[in-house]
Amino acid sequence: MQRPIDVLVIGAGLAGLACAHDLGMAGLSVQVLEASDGVGGRMRTDRRDGFLLDRGFQVFNTSYPQVKKRLALRDLRLHPFTPGFLLHRGGELLRVVDPTRRPRAVADLRPGRLAPARDMAALGVLTARDMLAPAALLKRGPDRTTWTALAEAGVGDETIDTVLRPFLSGVFLEDELETSARFFHLVWRSMTRGSLCLPEAGIGAVPAQLADRLPPGTVSLGTPVTAVTDSGVLLDDGSERSAPAVVVATGPRAASRLLPGLEVPGTRTVTTYYHAASTPPLAEPTLVTDSRHRFLNTCVLSEVSRSYAPEGRSLISTSVLGGDEPGRERALLADLADVYVTGTGSWERVATCTVEDALPAMPPPWPLSRSSRFGPGRYLCGDHRATGSVQGALASGSRAAREVLADRCAGPRGRG
Repeated sequence: MQRPIDVLVIGAGLAGLACAHDLGMAGLSVQVLEASDGVGGRMRTDRRDGFLLDRGFQVFNTSYPQVKKRLALRDLRLHPFTPGFLLHRGGELLRVVDPTRRPRAVADLRPGRLAPARDMAALGVLTARDMLAPAALLKRGPDRTTWTALAEAGVGDETIDTVLRPFLSGVFLEDELETSARFFHLVWRSMTRGSLCLPEAGIGAVPAQLADRLPPGTVSLGTPVTAVTDSGVLLDDGSERSAPAVVVATGPRAASRLLPGLEVPGTRTVTTYYHAASTPPLAEPTLVTDSRHRFLNTCVLSEVSRSYAPEGRSLISTSVLGGDEPGRERALLADLADVYVTGTGSWERVATCTVEDALPAMPPPWPLSRSSRFGPGRYLCGDHRATGSVQGALASGSRAAREVLADRCAGPRGRG
């Protein structure tokens, strides 16, 4: 006789997979219901004509605590980006480096080249504090916008606007630096302490590894959920599945549909254009930003890992805020020709990927973690319940599992 399901998890993204794993390790019977044909949610990779196409430009940060706890990094065969980035300003590419990792490139940070000496010193102090301070201290700091936090640290508006905003806009998916400063400090800390990489098989290898650690049959693909009911869930095909606990581990839009009355944050939309070229416009694995804010970032992914493109081809990824609009790609190719100082007329479009709800909007004051409890036996998790990051999604799934287990131990009176 088949064992009854203790918990139904809706969504096989990072949060749902982490939640399912923790519940299973505690001895509960878990079923993950995923509407699409694969795990990962927004963190998936498609293969097309020999190219690896992540669903939107993404990077993998090795320093996140949840990453270290849950993933076998060696098995992902990670390929690192160059520490730092290249900034296109005034018709040239200026290198912004981490001098602790690239001491030979410290001359690139000489005062006056990127920013005045005072600004560079202020940024250095801020970086050292974020790198060395306990994460708990950063979490308790006063919350305001990232721009305000940088200005209060002594960084001038010109440096914020032309050096830091082009880079951080690609991290937050917003171009005014209105994101919570607490989140900024935690992200800045993670970047100084870890490496930004891509798995050899694409970013989708990360959730795939999490899913592989679940018992066979735990994840049901192609199983969309129509509603959360008193006894469990109603599936799209009209059938029902029962369980005393249901965890909604979807994006905010789907979560608000399944849990009426749920308040969800605004979200950011990003579009990534993938182009193929016969030769790489930049022969290094480095992120490129633009002081004129014509795009978020661009990168030759096949220079990060050769697995991203077939032999003899290069794959260029460029991301912009918002959706794909008529004429936008043509203008973008002209901008990329200016930035890379090369012709782009022969570049071939491989794919265009628009990701709605790519990240939650995180204005201050932003709670870095929220309870998963929604009602008796009903829970939710995802990066919109924590921070818009791999760490946030995994930590939210972990918290949901802990609260499910705590409520089971407490019995009906202990359930929120």
